[in-house]
Amino acid sequence: MENQKPMNPLEMLAYVLSLQIEDHQVVYVGTGLPMVSAILAQKTHAPNITMVYESGGQNPIRGDMPWSVGDPFTWRKSPQIQEMAYSFAQVYNGYVDIAFLGFAQVDMYGNVNTHMIGDDFLKPKSRLTGSGGNNDLASLSERLILVGLQTPEKFPARVDFITSVGHLKGGNSRKEAGLIGRGPVAVITNAGVYDFEPVSKRMRVKSLHPGVPFDWAQMATGFELLKPEGDIPPTPVPAQEVLGIIRNEVDPHGVFTSIPGM
Repeated sequence: MENQKPMNPLEMLAYVLSLQIEDHQVVYVGTGLPMVSAILAQKTHAPNITMVYESGGQNPIRGDMPWSVGDPFTWRKSPQIQEMAYSFAQVYNGYVDIAFLGFAQVDMYGNVNTHMIGDDFLKPKSRLTGSGGNNDLASLSERLILVGLQTPEKFPARVDFITSVGHLKGGNSRKEAGLIGRGPVAVITNAGVYDFEPVSKRMRVKSLHPGVPFDWAQMATGFELLKPEGDIPPTPVPAQEVLGIIRNEVDPHGVFTSIPGM
């Protein structure tokens, strides 16, 4: 009966993230839902992906899900284990197809803040974790997927601090700054899936999760969302079989996909 429980929002996020991964891609894997989504993709529609873990493990054999990118499971009989700097160098040299990144704030152009909340760098309202390898991924990735919860505070018109570059000021400003790759191509939240309009590089609704109206998504955003032409399609939801894979094979202990009380 465990698999008959209603899907929770974290499971939905993990599933939608997994759909961004295509078979035979090299996937740069970070801690949390990106690990869940990569393993789920490998167990479902993309069995031939290569996983590059942030801490340096390369494509370990399948087994229990790591608790973080520093977990020894990420090195389990890996054909190669590198220092973290070399794993980021793989991104720079074009060996990685897709990467994932969380955020404390993201603006209409996909710029990400994980440094501070407030307008005074020396006296912030909140001091956050900083960059780590985030800016490497944002500056160098061919395709970057952003993931996080959607509220007006997390989706301001302009982030308080640019930790990781998106499309900067929009248009061609990213390319003019000398950054490689396409940068962010999608934002996945508890409300829907967003992409970026090709010319202005403004965030645009691609799909909304079932039961989420556009007005709700707009209220949860601190800037005007662009809409596609025609009706906004619903985001696909996982079949019961896929939920069973998440719960029984990918994250059986509910480390990243369980919500207390649900």
